[in-house]
Amino acid sequence: MSTNYSLLFYLKKPKNYVNGPKPIYMRITVDGIPKELSTGRECDPAKWISKANRAKGTKEDVKTLNAYLDTLEHKVADIHLQMTKSGEDISAESLKQKYLGKDVPRKSLLAVFLEHNEQMKALLGNGFKPNTLKGYNTSLSHIANYLNENLDLKDIEVRKMDHGFVVGYEFFLRSALGCSEVSAAKYIKHLRKIVRLCIAHKWITEDPFAFYKNSAKAKEKEFLTEDELERIERKLFAIPRLAHVRDIFVFCCYTGLSYADVKKLSDVDIGRGFGGKLWIFTNREKTETASNIPLLPKALEILSRYSDYPPCVSKGRLLPVLSNQKMNSYLKEIADLCGITKKLTFHMARHTFATTITLSNDVPIESVSKMLGHTDIKTTQHYAKLLDTRVASDMGKLEKRLKLGNGFTKSL
Repeated sequence: MSTNYSLLFYLKKPKNYVNGPKPIYMRITVDGIPKELSTGRECDPAKWISKANRAKGTKEDVKTLNAYLDTLEHKVADIHLQMTKSGEDISAESLKQKYLGKDVPRKSLLAVFLEHNEQMKALLGNGFKPNTLKGYNTSLSHIANYLNENLDLKDIEVRKMDHGFVVGYEFFLRSALGCSEVSAAKYIKHLRKIVRLCIAHKWITEDPFAFYKNSAKAKEKEFLTEDELERIERKLFAIPRLAHVRDIFVFCCYTGLSYADVKKLSDVDIGRGFGGKLWIFTNREKTETASNIPLLPKALEILSRYSDYPPCVSKGRLLPVLSNQKMNSYLKEIADLCGITKKLTFHMARHTFATTITLSNDVPIESVSKMLGHTDIKTTQHYAKLLDTRVASDMGKLEKRLKLGNGFTKSL
């Protein structure tokens, strides 16, 4: 395998040439074997210096031509360096093909994205969830719209994506589609995954995300205060469907279960844990990580309320959970009846468990993270940031220590 090459620019005499400019060709030679290709430029023979491989003169057109030839020379040098680093066989032909881009499979973005989604579809239930696929299908649709509406393209070669393509797509998401910062960041994340896939297959060599930075900040997670939760618990509902939804919501406030996890909850998920008390032993639907939670008295009380409820018994479920859409719809009614102005959603129960029920009552963040089934404690730390009450409590303890010590102590 040779690692050396030579490059020469020269004027090639065209067929039936009489006079005037001649086309400039580039000759790449490896192991004595040459390959030539056109540069797409031409030069008057009187202005060409063969030994220098450049045109002579100080006029602007000559400077522009020589700068262009310099660029081609650098491009070939970069290609040669990449091939040497990757251990590829180097020949005049392989260098030429790399230069022309003919050695790289011409992959298009939408085709690669679609293939990725089809593979994800085939693996549903085996590492991927339907909602994940739904998100990627939406991303595919958004990119197709961006290509069509902003670039007037049906598709684009992946190697033609650049920084401008990425920032243009983000702007399109937020302006034309009205996506929030967080939603746009999610779709950009999907595109980034496809780009990394292309880089891994060497369909592209330069990362269009190299200089991209996303400044989106996650929305603050809302939760119920102790007073708001008590109002919901104590409220008497004459309509059974509202009472059922309230019970399930409160149950999740005391267990931290998500909608998907409480919906599938059955007898097999309940068992005796440490101290002989009843626990929930389950795996999170979203991440498939273990989520083991001791059952607090209020959660046990709600479970006992539905132990003989026919719809639950017939389906082998512990609670009569409706569709997520209906649950959220009925929670809006419950919020109005309880005088709660926050936009009450089912997922707020999980936030309430993390904040009002556990962290506010000095449950260690490591324990809360484990019960919630978080794969990264940083996710749980986000809840801790929301608690002004926790800050007030900690500062109250500090104040007492300062009073006892009549000022700063050595331990501080």
